[in-house]
Amino acid sequence: MDDPAAHPASVALPLSPPQLDGTPEAPNGLALPEVNVDSKVGFSNGAENHGRTNGHARTHRPADLELEHAISPTLEILPSIDPSTADEKEASNANDHFNDVVGNEDGGDAVGEVVGSSQTVNGVRVDPSPAYDNVTPAEIQSVSPTVSHRQSLPQLPSSPGISQQPPTPPAKTPLEHEIPPRRESLPQNGQASHYSSRNASPTAHTNGTNGPFSPSPSTVSLAAVSSPSAGFHKRSLTISKGNTVSAVLITSALETIAASREAKRSAPLRDSTHRALEMVRAGMGGDQPREIFEPLRLACETRNEKLMIASLDCISKLISYSFFVEESSSHASSLPSPPPSPGPGRHDSSHSSLPPASLVDLVVHTITTCHHETSPDAVSLQVVKALLSLVLSPTILVHQSSLLKAVRTVYNIFLMSNDPVNQTVAQGGLTQMVHHVFSRCKVAPPTFQDTFASEAGGSGESSKRHSFAPSTPDSVPPPSLHPPDSASATETLSEEPASDPSSQENVASESVNGDREDHPEATEPPSSAGSAGISDAPGLYSLQATGSEVEHGIPHRQMTTNDLFLKDAFLVLRAMCKITMKPLNAESERDLKSHGMRSKLLSLHMVLIILNSHMDVFVSPSSIIYSSSSNEATPFIQMANTYLCLSLSRNAVSPIPQVFEISVEIFWRVLSGLRSKLKKELEVMFHEIFIPILEMKTSTLKQKAVILSMISRLCQDPQALVDIYINYDCDSEAADNIYEHLMNIITKLCTSTLPGSAPQKAIEPTSPAITPTTKGKQSDIAPALSTTALGINGTVDTSTLGHSEAQLRRQSLECLVSVLRSLVAWGTTAGKGGTDAEGRASTAEEGRPDNLTPDASQSLDRLPIGHSLDSTRQPTPDIVDDPSRFESAKQKKTTLLEGIKKFNYKPKKGIEFLIETGFIPSKTPQDIAKFIHTTDGLSKAMIGEYLGEGDEFNIAIMHAFVDMIELRNLSFVEALRLFLQSFRLPGEAQKIDRYMLKFAEHYIEGNTQTPFANADSAYVLSYSTIMLNTDAHNPQVKRRMTKADFIKNNRGINDNADLPEELLSAIFDDISNNEIRMKDEIEATIGNVVTPGPGIANALATVGRDLQKEAYVLQSSGMANKTEALFRTLMRSQRKGSKSSEQFYSASHFVHVRPMFEVAWIPFLAGISGPLKETDDLEIVELCLDGFKNAIRIVCFFDLELERNAFVTTLAKNTFLNNLGEMKTKNMEAIKALLDVAVTEGNSLKSSWHEVLSCVSQLEHMQLISSGVDVQDGHKGKVRKLPNEELANESRSTHITVAADMVFSLSHYLSGTAIVDFVQALCDVSWEEIQSSGLSQHPRLFSLQKLVEISYYNMSRIRLEWSNLWDILGEHFNQVCCHSNPHVGFFALDSLRQLAMRFLEKEELPHFKFQKDFLKPFEYTMIHNGNPEIRDMVLQCLQQMIQARVVNMRSGWRTMFGVFSAASKVLTERITSSAFEIVTRINKEHFAAIVRYGSFADLTVCITDFCKVSKYQKISLLAIAMLRGVIPIMLNTPECGLTAAGPQNVGVDDPMIKYWYPVLFSFYDVIMNGEDLEVRRLALDSLFSTLKKYGQSFPVEFWDTVCQELLFPIFAVLKSSQDLSRFSTQEDMSVWLSTTMIQALRDLIDLYTFYFEILERFLDGLLDLLCVCICQENDTLARIGTSCLQQLLENNVKKLSPARWERVATTFVKLFRTTTPHQLFDESLRVEIDSSSPDLQESSDADGQAILPAPLSPTQTDSQKITQKTTLNDRRRIFKQIIVKCVLQLLLIETTNDLLRNDEVYRTIPPEHLLRLMGVLDHSYQFARMFNEDKELRTGLWKVGFMKHLPNLLKQESSSASTLVHILLQMYYDPRPEHQMARPQVAERLLPLGLGVLQDYTKLKADTQAKNIAAWTPVVAEIVVGFCKFDDKAFARYLPAIYPLAADMLARETSQEIREGLREYFTRVGYAQGIIEPS
Repeated sequence: MDDPAAHPASVALPLSPPQLDGTPEAPNGLALPEVNVDSKVGFSNGAENHGRTNGHARTHRPADLELEHAISPTLEILPSIDPSTADEKEASNANDHFNDVVGNEDGGDAVGEVVGSSQTVNGVRVDPSPAYDNVTPAEIQSVSPTVSHRQSLPQLPSSPGISQQPPTPPAKTPLEHEIPPRRESLPQNGQASHYSSRNASPTAHTNGTNGPFSPSPSTVSLAAVSSPSAGFHKRSLTISKGNTVSAVLITSALETIAASREAKRSAPLRDSTHRALEMVRAGMGGDQPREIFEPLRLACETRNEKLMIASLDCISKLISYSFFVEESSSHASSLPSPPPSPGPGRHDSSHSSLPPASLVDLVVHTITTCHHETSPDAVSLQVVKALLSLVLSPTILVHQSSLLKAVRTVYNIFLMSNDPVNQTVAQGGLTQMVHHVFSRCKVAPPTFQDTFASEAGGSGESSKRHSFAPSTPDSVPPPSLHPPDSASATETLSEEPASDPSSQENVASESVNGDREDHPEATEPPSSAGSAGISDAPGLYSLQATGSEVEHGIPHRQMTTNDLFLKDAFLVLRAMCKITMKPLNAESERDLKSHGMRSKLLSLHMVLIILNSHMDVFVSPSSIIYSSSSNEATPFIQMANTYLCLSLSRNAVSPIPQVFEISVEIFWRVLSGLRSKLKKELEVMFHEIFIPILEMKTSTLKQKAVILSMISRLCQDPQALVDIYINYDCDSEAADNIYEHLMNIITKLCTSTLPGSAPQKAIEPTSPAITPTTKGKQSDIAPALSTTALGINGTVDTSTLGHSEAQLRRQSLECLVSVLRSLVAWGTTAGKGGTDAEGRASTAEEGRPDNLTPDASQSLDRLPIGHSLDSTRQPTPDIVDDPSRFESAKQKKTTLLEGIKKFNYKPKKGIEFLIETGFIPSKTPQDIAKFIHTTDGLSKAMIGEYLGEGDEFNIAIMHAFVDMIELRNLSFVEALRLFLQSFRLPGEAQKIDRYMLKFAEHYIEGNTQTPFANADSAYVLSYSTIMLNTDAHNPQVKRRMTKADFIKNNRGINDNADLPEELLSAIFDDISNNEIRMKDEIEATIGNVVTPGPGIANALATVGRDLQKEAYVLQSSGMANKTEALFRTLMRSQRKGSKSSEQFYSASHFVHVRPMFEVAWIPFLAGISGPLKETDDLEIVELCLDGFKNAIRIVCFFDLELERNAFVTTLAKNTFLNNLGEMKTKNMEAIKALLDVAVTEGNSLKSSWHEVLSCVSQLEHMQLISSGVDVQDGHKGKVRKLPNEELANESRSTHITVAADMVFSLSHYLSGTAIVDFVQALCDVSWEEIQSSGLSQHPRLFSLQKLVEISYYNMSRIRLEWSNLWDILGEHFNQVCCHSNPHVGFFALDSLRQLAMRFLEKEELPHFKFQKDFLKPFEYTMIHNGNPEIRDMVLQCLQQMIQARVVNMRSGWRTMFGVFSAASKVLTERITSSAFEIVTRINKEHFAAIVRYGSFADLTVCITDFCKVSKYQKISLLAIAMLRGVIPIMLNTPECGLTAAGPQNVGVDDPMIKYWYPVLFSFYDVIMNGEDLEVRRLALDSLFSTLKKYGQSFPVEFWDTVCQELLFPIFAVLKSSQDLSRFSTQEDMSVWLSTTMIQALRDLIDLYTFYFEILERFLDGLLDLLCVCICQENDTLARIGTSCLQQLLENNVKKLSPARWERVATTFVKLFRTTTPHQLFDESLRVEIDSSSPDLQESSDADGQAILPAPLSPTQTDSQKITQKTTLNDRRRIFKQIIVKCVLQLLLIETTNDLLRNDEVYRTIPPEHLLRLMGVLDHSYQFARMFNEDKELRTGLWKVGFMKHLPNLLKQESSSASTLVHILLQMYYDPRPEHQMARPQVAERLLPLGLGVLQDYTKLKADTQAKNIAAWTPVVAEIVVGFCKFDDKAFARYLPAIYPLAADMLARETSQEIREGLREYFTRVGYAQGIIEPS
């Protein structure tokens, strides 16, 4: 066989770049380099092992084929250096790159380097066994498990013929320490590269494909290394324990070395080679690997290319077979810490006490030293292969310093090699190494609380672990694809004395700029001097770990292997992050192929790969790094946090597109996977970098597009989006409302149109924001510097982004729509159900779009509710997702921002508001100052103004504010600068003075060691410094102050002494060179882009300059520095333990979507409506419409009325249906979207249905117009543009037609409330249609027709819902049926008829009234529509219903009779006659049904209305006859339950009330309201004749009802003027009163007489009625009243009981009192009044002819007083009432007289009641006598116009006296006992009365008072005659009083009757006195 050393070129052959097109991609998209490594790892092939193993030959496989397999089809090859153009200077500059950034070998690293110590081994300085890195101590808190399943590495197709069981490797000496399995470093079918079984048949090795050392026939990944599964590892040479290693592996290399010239020259090389050969040949070298390795090491040091290649190849093969695992090294990992490194100053003599360097470190050192700047490509390739074999070896574990050295070397080979193949292999190898380092870390498996990965992440993979471990009991489990179970994942902790506690590295506070902050808990020891043996190549980059120093023995935790693995992972990550932070010079920035640029890009790619594939290492609670020195435990994420954040802060602002893109991708990985761990850090990144870049004018389109692409992925992850909102927007401590701010920015980008940006639609590539395209292959040019080129899963191809403004707007739009989709997925798909995270996760997963990237849908931060999310940050586990809590927090934050806004506008108002709302606890100066000092966002200028006010309160606040500023241990200028950063100094001198006084006091108080004698000195100097700052930097100052002037100005200010001149000089220089400015002003200045002015000079000055980029660089550097400073502050606060505000909440409740939408709905609306309006691109239109649909779904789900109306209205406007001529295809799409919304969200549209249905109506209109139908609308004279033919056809397409129809046909699926909204909207739209086209011959009735249709569709709804619907429908039909256009009315009536017919098909249950309701529009139409044709059609419709549906008619009868009643009032005889005919027929044919269903009363009312028809007497007379005819029919109808004899069944519904009362009331109604006198007469006659005829059978209770409700109300007009309203004129009323009412009163008296026994109980009512009738100003009514009263008493005198007589007497008393005119004696009546007003007496007299009711009231006499303000008319009205009373009084006297002179009455009335009547008569007499005797009073009244002649009450006086005398005399002489008993009372009244009359009579003068004498003569005659009849005793007693008066009358000329009386009297006197003897 050939010697491999003879073919070195076969190994180092440079290959042309492989063909990349068509190469298969790894199953999960993460492709890594694939290299055959002789069934293990490395680049040697088992085919090169010459000789035989176990007697079987191996086949040879060419090396170039191996290298072809080593190149990944999808791996990015970072830029290679073309040898012909390589820049030597740049290459030399790059030499120190790795050393500068990651660590210098001389120990002076500024960023806290890890430097390893070294030892001398065989004369060469090498690193010791793995040095342990030291970490920053941090408080260890319990970390809640947040492990999620990581993305596995690529799965390679399994190869045929390979055993599926892991083969067993050759046995070796057992390792004492357990080798942990590597995770996920194998493909799932990785058995292809395993060893075959120990007991495998020898024949299995003969074919060269399945032997134990033969390569797999399939391509094997570099990572595809199986772990040994046997318990013992044996080397083949001399140890025969079953498995052997072919000696050819070693002997061929050793022989090549021995035969070389170098071996002959170098004795050590020659000797060691021979010794090793002898051992190998003797079979003894297997136990002494160092002896075998020594010649290989020395051969590598010869720098001979051939020897190096042979040695490296041999080393690589030996590594693959675990040859270098020595027993001593197996203990290394079990030591508590690595051996110590010598410190500075230590000598070699100290090394004797140290353990020897491990063989692994020696091997690493040997391999790495083979590479230097001038190494041949073939050597470099072998170095990569060897290192890769070593690092990926499962048995030889490389840690820390050696690991970093290996990584460094491969990194440098990539950077410095000129061979593209080497670069490709190096890059792939590095990727493999990084993957392996992280994959081998064991993290805790998900516990029950952590099983959210599969839920929230959307990963379809099983979470169960599969082990590749063979069944050998003592074997170590090999790597598996999943973490082991919790038992195996838990490492044991043991405490042992530390042999070499490592020093702490200050991880958290490193400065990339080279300065270091000192912290007591993190100190850096001096590093050892460099290790020359490691870094002898001058150009190599070094990467080392800090060696541990021997200190005091501190007990500490025993380091497990996994601890080392985690620390290794951290070191690699830290190294990569540090390299990314290396600043680039201007030359490197411009050249993508420069070393610096390629280094930065590669390191960024490595960081991205780590985050992408190994997120679980970051988030696992078991990822803990233990300090070697103090045993302090720090979570991995806390260690990595610093470097990740600082790396991002430096690179995320880079102007270089490639760097920027990768940084944004890294940020996305952090955001999607670590947001729960880095809450505050993410806030800083958003607030300080990404949001500002989006807003900056100087950032490029590409940058904005890349950020938008990242935000788009955020927007597609509902969980992340809601988390952002509740953790930042709802956190009052968060500086920004990130979610709200992002939405506003995206909207701004979406709607902004920058000047000069031409549309680039033709060349615009499709935006990948929604559907990220993972780049599967490299571009043709070498190589693309983007994240996608690495083939990292889920990255977005950014090559198509940022080409144009239009594309950016498109991308922004996609972002907005993604947000809406996510909000829908999160908020609505779950329904209003549970809030548990599991349900939410699954729902969100279902609602998530299919095209999400895998990582976008895989959130590592999803946790079930109730478990601690991040215990290291917040020990309290109270993180339940309570929406109300976040809502109140958001409200609190909003209120705070409002308070800040008020403060910034008017500080005093703002402070008051903040105190009221509780943000400032009290009004004390300290609290106010604390708020101002600690609250961000307050305007510095306003703070300065507010604190500078001269009020005592403001001064106190200012003092408290200044006292809070820490000025200790600061120089004067530093203190002044810090002081002036807190606020903006106001311009007013007095305010400045107050500030400076307090500053000086506070500064001196905190700094005792100052040159100032007192505070005054500091005050003056501070003021002077302020003046200097203004003088030096104000552009308006012409002559500036010099240093000498400044010193001179400040002489003697230090208590009359001078301050040190050097102090003043330093202050002057400081201020002159660095103006005191506020940071905000500096940032604002940087932010302003200076645009060049016009002119050729400016044009020439800017030639070749990218001004925008320069401005961006200036701004971005400031942003980076500020961000870095914020991170450092944040890390300091985290170390101090202030983590309360960093609690991260994982959202789980759907309710969060509501506030999220409410804060951003305006941007949403603007963002999706703007593009829709401006563009015609259908893809964008589709996006916008999708946004509208999602937004409307949200607003409907959460019932946001304002927002719903806004979105639906905007969408409706974009249909352009009201402007057909301008309509485009996009508007047609909008129509479709609106129809879709209507179908899907119908239950929640509410009032927005109006817009939807308006559009449907307009759509139908459009279809008609486009079809050629001439449709008129309300816009006369306008020429309506027609839509184009294509759109017209589209409008009639099946899609739109079906969708529009579904709006109506699916209405029966709407809820009970939604259908009401729907119908209301449809009615409104229908009315608008009709109004717009109502004057047309063919009005638009589309919506009206649809109303009928949906009524049919919804006919099956329950009655309750239908009642609500008909309330709306009925009102609409009322409107439409009464429309002025008869076409509309006819159509509506016909529609109504159809519906009614349908409704009448259903049987109505008793006591329901739906029929009555749905027939109401017919009644309304009959009343309000004056068109006879329409009214006739109403009657026809009802007639048809009666004919067709009379069987089902129930409550509908009532409405029908209402329609006929309305028809009776129509002035068209045809209508009235038709209606009456129908009623007649109904009464005749369906009377029983009407009675049965409770409509009898309606029938009577209907007939009554026909009775009252005034125009057609024939109909009214027929109606009266019908009404009278109803009574016998009613009595004979069994349903009524009545017979002529009386009620048969009196139940709940009294038949009397139910049937008799309506009939009687109908008569009453006609009496009261009938206009025809004859009809009224017939009605009156019918009423009383009916009562007389049938009243005998009426119960008393019913008589009560009849009297109170029917009889007495006839006369109600007498009591109240309200009843007069029914009369159109006074004449009508007078006729009614004089005919109908008077007759009714008489009939009533007659009825009482007829049924007095029954009606006696109602006598009181009747008497009251008669009282009212008598007490009227109209004497006609009064006379009728008195006549009826007299008739009543006379007719029933025998029937009146004493009690009734008492009531009668009381009535008379009341009547007399009411009519007594007491006002005659009112002096105010005689007051003179200006009579200039016109005389109205005549007009009022004219009214006297009409009979008008004017009731008198007793109170009128007292209430009406005449005053000076009373008008003449008022007094005349009063006078008239007085006269009426006088007349009525006289009328009453006459009536009383007539009654009492009736013997029957007199004999019946009891004497006591007679005496009461005598009393009122006596009062009337005395009143009249008193008035008549007061001549002055009468004259006064006459003078003021009371009467035309002198007033007197002679008639009243004489009439009352006459009646009194007559009755008293009659009573006096009445022989009945009761009268005899009353005689004394009678005499008591009679004698004074008679004597008084006689006296008055004798005084009358015959010449002037003849009228009086005539009036009194009968009275006097009766008195005299009466006196004559006294018995003797009485006559004698009263003789002395009477006789003189009688004698006096003899002297007068008297009448015959008096003289006769006197004669009789004197005759009696003669008899009495004995003058005349009795005959």
